Amino acid sequence: MLQRFSRACCAPALALVVAGGPIPATAASPGDAQGLWMSAQKDAVLEFKACDDQATALCGRIVWDKDAGTPAAQCGVVVARLERFDRDAWRDGWVFDPRDRKKYRGAIRVKEGDLHIRAYIGNEMLGQTEQLSRVAALPTTPTCSS
Repeated sequence: MLQRFSRACCAPALALVVAGGPIPATAASPGDAQGLWMSAQKDAVLEFKACDDQATALCGRIVWDKDAGTPAAQCGVVVARLERFDRDAWRDGWVFDPRDRKKYRGAIRVKEGDLHIRAYIGNEMLGQTEQLSRVAALPTTPTCSS
């Protein structure tokens, strides 16, 4: 989804992916997605929280990038905005892919303690999913400037 966040997510040629698996024992809540999440490649951390301009929406941005301080850094890039929480996922919004500088429809859900960001065109079943792991704090270096 993001240049360093995910090299595999949101490619223009989307594959048919059907997600399945066990239903979690506890229902997901809107606050589950908030916090810091490390990319699968461990080269970026995204922070998800209420949007500054709409407290009922969820926004995500890059708050740590392994390339911070270089021209390749993606620090501060807003990568997601989802307007509402419905059943198990944040929906009605977009995710951004800096590689092709395009926004895609998106859904975000927490499953088994990991954050799953789904980017798609048209139907949610036609898309790519990036899985992130929760982290308690940002890595100490390099540092994204505010």
